[in-house]
Amino acid sequence: MTSTPEETFRRMLDLMLAKNTDAAADLWAADGVAEFPFAVGTSPRRLTGREEIRAYLSRLPEVTDLREIPSIAVYHTERPATVVVEFTGTGTTISTGEPYRLDYIVVLTVQDGLITCYRDYWNPLATASAAGTLPELLGSLHSEVAG
Repeated sequence: MTSTPEETFRRMLDLMLAKNTDAAADLWAADGVAEFPFAVGTSPRRLTGREEIRAYLSRLPEVTDLREIPSIAVYHTERPATVVVEFTGTGTTISTGEPYRLDYIVVLTVQDGLITCYRDYWNPLATASAAGTLPELLGSLHSEVAG
């Protein structure tokens, strides 16, 4: 049975909450992509292929303990395979033990129940702060500007 984009996205969130990043990566098409247009510093701007996405997702539980998605809104587009999703993730930063709250906007395209494109518009400063890596990010930005 083929899942709708919304069903696939909600399944991915459930798997991430369960810390099952391997199963979450299985939701991507073999040649699917994850794009992060606002990425800076050492964060990747694009991941290509399920296995590259799997490797990326596998590191996330070492950075943050995602505990809840307190808000989610799904907007359907004129293209049935594509949805826009606004959601908030809350949890704890592993390195600091501090709570975090991040807001996301994702444009998701799904074909035959698998993610072909996941475009994540997250705030790199808020993400680095949540991960406890804000000083490193600011340092890398200074190096990029100075270099």
